[in-house]
Amino acid sequence: MPPEILALLNRPELLIAVLAVGASFGILAEQFMSKLRRQKWRQKNRARWPRKRQRASVMPGPWQSSRDQAPAKPDAADQLRTVMGADFTVQPLLNKSEARVFKELDRAVIACNPTWQVMAQVSLGEILRSGDAEAYSCINSKRVDLLLMDSDCRPRHAIEYQGGAHHQGDAAARDAVKKEALRRAGIGYHEVVAGRTTPADLCRLVEKLVDKPPTAP
Repeated sequence: MPPEILALLNRPELLIAVLAVGASFGILAEQFMSKLRRQKWRQKNRARWPRKRQRASVMPGPWQSSRDQAPAKPDAADQLRTVMGADFTVQPLLNKSEARVFKELDRAVIACNPTWQVMAQVSLGEILRSGDAEAYSCINSKRVDLLLMDSDCRPRHAIEYQGGAHHQGDAAARDAVKKEALRRAGIGYHEVVAGRTTPADLCRLVEKLVDKPPTAP
């Protein structure tokens, strides 16, 4: 046996020190190789990371970095501070052309059945429901210009005012989404076209759409 080994065996403290140093070097070497393997894997899969982040669950877990989590929505106190620091002004609910149609429609509805009401700028998210969250999000922020509501406060018919600039951009596609959602809910959809629909036409439309009040026995 080599004399160096014999010296170590005769002095156990030296043997322990040598073994500890060797183990430390082994651990450091393994950590270094593991780091190299991780870097190589990241470089290979870097292009796939953005897609993975997009598909990540909306529910953050404790393993996720705070940078990957969606920013927290401001609470009521934060919203109040923001509102207190801003100025607000009144904006008309309808423009002049829409207001004229609203008044004519309101007079015709009251004359036909005073228990019905005409509502303006009604959110579809308030009058429609769906178990499909994605479909509901497609209509939640959309509005109809005018809505006929019966005596039980049920939406019955939507009236869309088509002004001169109405068909610009994707307006036709947006109208198609609203029309289909209303149709599936059993709510009528009708258009009033600027320059083509007369007050007489509007009255005839109301007489066709509004239920007549029951006659007294």
